[in-house]
This record gives sequence, structure tokens and C-alpha cells, in this order.
Amino acid sequence: MTLATASLPTRDDLRAQFPPLAHGRAYLDNAAGGLLPARSIAAVTEHLTRYGATNAMPGHQPGREILALKTRAREATALFLNAAPEDVALAQSATALTFRLAVALARLWGPGDEVILSGLEHESNASPWRELQRVGVTVKVWHARQPDMTLHPEDLAALLSPRTRLVAVTAGSNALGVTPDLGAITALARAAGAWTMVDAVHAAPHAFPDVQTLGADFLTFSPYKVWAPHLGALWIRPELRATLPWSRLDFVPAGDITGLEHGTPQFELLAGWLGTLDYLRELGGYAELTRAALDSASARIQALEAPVMARLLRGLLAHDRVTVYGPQGLAGRVGTVAFRLSGETPEQTAWRLSERGVDVAAGHFYAVQPLKDLGLYPEGVVRASIAHYTSEAEIERLLTALE
Repeated sequence: MTLATASLPTRDDLRAQFPPLAHGRAYLDNAAGGLLPARSIAAVTEHLTRYGATNAMPGHQPGREILALKTRAREATALFLNAAPEDVALAQSATALTFRLAVALARLWGPGDEVILSGLEHESNASPWRELQRVGVTVKVWHARQPDMTLHPEDLAALLSPRTRLVAVTAGSNALGVTPDLGAITALARAAGAWTMVDAVHAAPHAFPDVQTLGADFLTFSPYKVWAPHLGALWIRPELRATLPWSRLDFVPAGDITGLEHGTPQFELLAGWLGTLDYLRELGGYAELTRAALDSASARIQALEAPVMARLLRGLLAHDRVTVYGPQGLAGRVGTVAFRLSGETPEQTAWRLSERGVDVAAGHFYAVQPLKDLGLYPEGVVRASIAHYTSEAEIERLLTALE
């Protein structure tokens, strides 16, 4: 596949495609949800204008067009994950899909079975598995080591047993930005006979997941963190899909992943997600949406983020009133930094910055376990999180406003 253009768009070219950036505020809460490019917004509007709330029905032309839209969205999501379309579910959120998967696994496991949760998890990859305690499953926590809050595979090895059924681990901490060694983790779990559930929601915007190389059995991500409308996605390893007894409508065949989607899809949001993927195709420099185009876009995103993230971390570490949590260097983290400013609560700091046109987040962000381990729950931390469209000038505004 040949490149569509001789040169890739600059950061300024990309920023011009995101309407919210025209308002002049420094948006540094990308971990909570990304901004949408204009073509994604237009795709949602065009779908609603053309179809309203028309459903996918094979008996009329608009219904067939919407059914084709659903098929295209599933196929494009599979490309994003380097997966097969029949192994990918799309629904309202990663949390909802994880709870549905947990219901299925509760029908397979019981007393004597064990689940291990990493100590970095967002509750969407923790609470559903704690629900298994209702059927007698034992839940263990694999705590991150302080002070840098990293997960050490040897600590996981000490917890694994012949009764371990699942290891739940994030690809990137949504609160602290820490990125575990997924290759080592999935290899350990597999050797013990356990499955691995990877929460890639926070990591996906910074490095697109490849389920062919991660070694996971289940993986979730949220398109709305990847500059699309509010959607969630779940991938299941094909060898497992047909064996899982999830709740489904009676007419849906066993193993058909659409049985996990529960109800009418948000078709207008699927249209918006396709618009975002077209933006990513262009970002990668390709004429067609392919896995190669997405690999190129992911590499471009990492190159754009690197200097911005370096300035953010360096500036915060140099501030004499700031405490940064997690790794004190760039290794082992993605574009998120959690910190506190002495003399202020996280909410006070965030509101003060917002009054100066700099929008960061404050709280625990559903990352209960790591912030409890750090003694920072429930007030939490201030969280600054970047995307590929974030500029170094916005980081300078943050650092100046902190003074």
C-alpha cells in the first residue's frame, strides 16, 4: 500500500481538525476522554440527519445501509486491534462489556478458583471480577511496588497457583500513567494455565493494541479515549469465544459475539468512530484504512507525544511544591502524570488552573486500589494527560499557572 501524501501533517495541521481546540483553552484531561476531529462530528450529524433513529432492518433500503454501517464498524475496529471481526464486540462502554464477560465466567468458576487483580486497575477491570466472590471465587491483589508504583512479574509469580483462572491487568494506569510489562505478565499467566484480561483503555490512544502480539485472552478499549464518540470494545481470543456462556437473546447462536452487545447499537456513534478511523488513516499517511495505516498513525502519535511528555514531566519534577507519583522518568509510562501541589487539595489545584484556562482533572478516576496503596484515596491526585494534538505551549501554560 502506497502512502497517500509525500509528507505527514504537522501538529498544527492536526490541531486545526479538532474544533474544541479553537476555544483557546489548554485541554489536558485526555485520559478522561479525547476530543473529536471534525470529520467524526460530521459523520454523527450526517447519520442522524439521514437516518434519525432508523434501525438495522434487511427489509428496506435505509435499514440495509445501517446494517452495512454496523459491519464496517466491526471490521474497522478489528483492524484497530489487528483482530478478526467476529472476535470483537462494540457496546456502550468497556465497563459494561467487562461485567457481561464476568457473568459468563461466573457460570464456569466457583469455590477453589482464584482471580488475581493488579494493584493498578481502574475499577472497570476490578469490580466485575470481585463480583465472582459471590460464587465462591477467591480474589487476590497483586500490589504495585512503591514508591514508583510499578508491577513486578516476580510478585505475580508468587501469587499464581494451579487454581488461578484469570489475571486482570491494565496496559496503562489511567491515574498514574504506569505501563506494565504485558509480555512477561501474559507469559506467566499462560504458563500457570490462567487467562489474562487486559484493560487497554488508557494505553490505546498512545500505542494502538495488537492482540496478535500481546498474549492476552481478553482485551478492552474505549473508542472515546481514541478521539471518537462514547463507545466501548471487547476482544476475545477466538479459541475461547465459542465456549463462553454469556447471557444473550435466545435466537443469537452460542459463541456469536453480538450476543454480548445487548440491544440496539448506537449507530450514529459507530458512524462517528468510522470518521475518527478515517482521520487516523490520514494521520498515518495512507490512502486506505489498513492495519499498516494504523501502525503508521500509532508511530506518528508516539513521535508527536514524546517531546510534549518530556517537557511535562521535567517541568513538574522541577517544581519545588509538586510531588509526582509513579515513575520519575519517561520509561514505563505513557502520556499521563499524577501529582499534588503542597498546600492545596487536588480539587483546589484543578479549579485554580481551570480559572486560568488550563483544564486538568482531580480525584481518584475510579483507580481506587493504587490510590489507596499510596494513601491518597479518596481525594486523589491532580492528573495532567496529553494527546498527540497537545502542544508544548499548552504544557508551558500549565507550568506557569502552577506558580
